[in-house]
Amino acid sequence: MVLIFVIRYIVCHPIEKIVLLERYYYSGRIEDFITESPNEILGELTRKSPFAIDLTQTTAWLHQIDCLKLAIKDYAGRVFFEYAIPRMGRRVDVILIISKVIFVLEFKVGESQFLPSAIDQVWDYALDLKNFHETSHDPVIAPILVATEAEQSQSRLLPSLDSDNLISPPLLTNSSLLSQTVESVLQRITGSPIDELEWDRGGYSPTPTIIEAATALYNNHSVENISRSDASAKNLRETSAAVRHVIERAEKNHEKSICFVTGVPGAGKTLVGLDIATKRSRGDDSKSVFLSGNGPLVEILREALVRDSVRRAADLGRRLTKKDSMRSVIKFIQNVHHYRDEYLKDSRPPYDHVAIFDEAQRAWNLKETVSFMLRKKGIPDFDKSEPEFLISCLNRHHDWAVIVCLVGGGQEINRGEAGIGEWIESLNRAFPDWHIYVSDRLSDSEYAAGHVLEKIQHKENVHIDQSLHLNVSMRSYRAENVSSFVKATLDMNIDLARELYQMIRRRYPVVMTRDLQEAKQWLKDHARGSERYGLLASSSAERLKAKGIHVKAPMKPVNWFLEGKDDVRSSYFLEDVATEFQVQGLELDWSGVLWDADFRFSPKGWGTYSFSGSMWKNVIAPERKQYLTNAYRVLLTRARQGMILVIPEGESEDITRLPHFYDSSFDYLRSLGIPLV
Repeated sequence: MVLIFVIRYIVCHPIEKIVLLERYYYSGRIEDFITESPNEILGELTRKSPFAIDLTQTTAWLHQIDCLKLAIKDYAGRVFFEYAIPRMGRRVDVILIISKVIFVLEFKVGESQFLPSAIDQVWDYALDLKNFHETSHDPVIAPILVATEAEQSQSRLLPSLDSDNLISPPLLTNSSLLSQTVESVLQRITGSPIDELEWDRGGYSPTPTIIEAATALYNNHSVENISRSDASAKNLRETSAAVRHVIERAEKNHEKSICFVTGVPGAGKTLVGLDIATKRSRGDDSKSVFLSGNGPLVEILREALVRDSVRRAADLGRRLTKKDSMRSVIKFIQNVHHYRDEYLKDSRPPYDHVAIFDEAQRAWNLKETVSFMLRKKGIPDFDKSEPEFLISCLNRHHDWAVIVCLVGGGQEINRGEAGIGEWIESLNRAFPDWHIYVSDRLSDSEYAAGHVLEKIQHKENVHIDQSLHLNVSMRSYRAENVSSFVKATLDMNIDLARELYQMIRRRYPVVMTRDLQEAKQWLKDHARGSERYGLLASSSAERLKAKGIHVKAPMKPVNWFLEGKDDVRSSYFLEDVATEFQVQGLELDWSGVLWDADFRFSPKGWGTYSFSGSMWKNVIAPERKQYLTNAYRVLLTRARQGMILVIPEGESEDITRLPHFYDSSFDYLRSLGIPLV
């Protein structure tokens, strides 16, 4: 059953304090649980549930209560029923704290089979606690699937403990053998007993994927509910607050403002934008829209929101069609090019007073925009870059308007992408009265805006706000320093790259191989539960075709990112490869990055090549060299849990795949300390 969780936040000036309501419907010491009547426990569960309880749920709870009373009657500890997992929007059936172990139990009442989806479900619950619940990081966690009518247990006599102190894979048992399964774990584990009440007080700090985040925000949860709350990541909340302040000031003072939110890869820029868009979209006036030129991202987020809306409606007994759900989703998330085309035809002010532009650095420069307008729209005299035209649309409002530009450093990956400098040039040239809010980091080299920022930073309407920069990756608590490691690697800062690799290697494995099949097996072995894995490659990595990897073959990102393990179109099958264009702004848990001869290490700098006809040609144009470097930056920063790099050995009889095309890159990466599988 999918259930709504409730988390209440109270802000106490000057220190922000988080007050969390109970995460569970029932909790008690095991000895008290054993003596309480089933009806008393059922009454507590029913009272705490926000939904009307039907006979099926009542029967399931009574079966769980009876089963547990027999299975744990000889133990001391604590039992929790219906424990909330906020990131997933679901609840664990039962959590047991016994001695040194946290048991996570999922009951399938009346089921005689251990279904793969149910195994992944309980595994995911355990992983969520292990990764995001403060007091669950260190203790042993044992996920157990109880198919009540299964003929026998399928658990091993010696449960396997992985490097995270997690029993993997989950234990599979039936009602009658649950006690034996619990005992097999307890006999295996040594260490100090868990303080049950201290465990219960542990903070929950999730780092959702952008798909999970969009879904949660769309369902009225705040950015604070679904993001980490530790001190190192506090500026995510501060940045959201700073952007809201800009909007409130503009509305109050009838101003037009633009703010630039910068950040390292995975820092939560898109999360900030979605948070602002969802909050503003719930009012009656001054609506907001989330815009992105990233077609795959827009398509995937829309489909994920629609599927989730339909599922939630079904859980509440309502029928909602995908078509009806899509109507409201389309208003919330739009493709920036469709938005642009609409206001080419319509000269009125946009419906929205607030427009959030994701990956604003990818907007087209003047040359590319003029060429597109002439070729595709039949407009011969168009004279604006894409940033200037988009600003002009919001400038049509007579009272106020706000543009929020979400800016990724070193993320321009395609011809004609203007970078953030063109936005500032447009403001300086055509919109001098707009208020401009930037962080002090916008002048960093990776944002390529320093030269134009110097022209305007002395102006009265330019405001510097440090909180508009996000400096910590939020992809996962494991991946905080990965973006810095990747940057140092691509910058050929060898000493720093080595140092950063040593910092990340224990929590975030990065390994290498020269064998594609070995890489595929590594991904399968390391992913647990429904953790998503897939193969990535540069869009110019055309000679991977010899290894069966076709970067030019059509693939649908929606299927690749959203379908399950039983769908050949999904990333799990490791058949279709995603390029930088299809994964930018999105994440995997585990990635296999395929390295081709388009990007070759040289002590003098990275060699960049494009494949034309039957041979590689040296890429000389600085702009195109940067695009290829950025493509690898995107590919190397997609994984939340870990990655494997695949550098082929080459083939001496194939002049397009000579061994030395690959060996220099392989040797360089090995020199950083990255081990072979």
